[in-house]
Amino acid sequence: MPMTAQTALHQTDTTSEEIRAVDETVARARAAQARFSAKPTQARYDRAALAVGWAIMEPARNREMAELAVATTGLGNVEDKVAKNHRKTLGLLRDIREAKSCGIVREVPELGLTEIARPVGVVGAVTPSTNPVATPANNIINALKCGNAIILSPSPAGAQACERLIGYIHAEFAKIGEDPDLVQMVPAPPSKVKTQRLMETVDLIIVTGSQDNVRRAYTSGTPAIGVGTGNATVIVDETADIEEAAKRIAASKTFDYATSCSSENAVIVLDAVRDAFLKAAYAAGGRLLDAAQTQKVKEALWQNGKLSREMIAKDAATVMRVAGIEVPEPETARFFLAPADAIGPEEPLSGEKLSLITALYTARDFADAKDKAWRILLHQGAGHSVGLHSTRDDRAVELGQDLPTTRVILNQPHCFATGGSFENGLHFSLSMGCGTWGGNSIDDNLHYRHFLNITKVARPIPPRAPTVDEIFADYWAEAGK
Repeated sequence: MPMTAQTALHQTDTTSEEIRAVDETVARARAAQARFSAKPTQARYDRAALAVGWAIMEPARNREMAELAVATTGLGNVEDKVAKNHRKTLGLLRDIREAKSCGIVREVPELGLTEIARPVGVVGAVTPSTNPVATPANNIINALKCGNAIILSPSPAGAQACERLIGYIHAEFAKIGEDPDLVQMVPAPPSKVKTQRLMETVDLIIVTGSQDNVRRAYTSGTPAIGVGTGNATVIVDETADIEEAAKRIAASKTFDYATSCSSENAVIVLDAVRDAFLKAAYAAGGRLLDAAQTQKVKEALWQNGKLSREMIAKDAATVMRVAGIEVPEPETARFFLAPADAIGPEEPLSGEKLSLITALYTARDFADAKDKAWRILLHQGAGHSVGLHSTRDDRAVELGQDLPTTRVILNQPHCFATGGSFENGLHFSLSMGCGTWGGNSIDDNLHYRHFLNITKVARPIPPRAPTVDEIFADYWAEAGK
């Protein structure tokens, strides 16, 4: 139907109202942030961050929000979301507990330098439906820790859960006398117009989720931190503890029904241990699909080139029903291994699946496995992460030196480890930067330092200029003058 002048006028009026509503929200956030940072203290910033932590971690509220998230998005399961909300928040609060984010944070007397932490101002955060509570909470805690205000722009499906979280945060703020305008959401319902306006008017934008949103953020004119596409690929070599590897992969792949960008999307198993791995995977709930079943899964999982909402982040019984497949001992089936050979656009299994389907590749040796992982990352997921189950630490280092990845996860459940773990040294986060390989401005797990500006006071010091001979002596010895 052609657009009439009256329809176009109505759409213009609606857009103007949406923009005005966002502008008013940003104005309130700016005023609140100015008051928050006028007389900054580390204690106040920390107290506000802790209030948010308790808003999500209080057990009854955590469960309520997890139930609401599953009910409104249709993604994942309640128990795993409860665990994720608790664990991710607790880990983040541990990470930032002793961190200095206010006032003088570093002195370097020998260089005459003093470093002073300063807020960035008003942060805008675009958050996904896969983690409609945990990701907003992570962003809010980091922002407040550094003296900022923050405005959330959740996905439409995740808006209700995000709004509930903000309500609980405001209840905690009331206990400590903090300003509720420090933490807001774009006026409901969320829309592309509101998200775009938020991106254009805040001081820093954080985007987790849609790559379309990431691209829009980078072109908004506002400093932006976006994260890349996940397509975690894991190698199981001939030295691995096969049973432990299968258990770790099963635990990670099935957590929250594979909503995580760090869930194993492809497993590359060396020929020498393939049979042993498949046996161990079966015991852990993995079912190997035959060619006909794999084709049915592909037809059900991709509809018109896009992932089907009926298949993503659903339990094993739903996957089997929707795809029309039967497997041995279906009552204990937890995830599915779909054999694949090709890598690239012609083979959708080589990309991200956000479901209980894992592509299974076989490799002749470690060099072949590394090559397959390299090709999978170049197709999708460059910069994000790879995993290795092996007793060869040198092979993990080799992957880190040779593959386009910013994380190599050794002998751990991938989705638990990539975003920070109590068993590794990565920052707890739900947003993983993928460096230039993934088209991102950061190569680290998003953390509090990304929410700060650092002012440097530079004092005069005794000259440190070297001689030309000192700089070029080794080079001249090798190449001559």
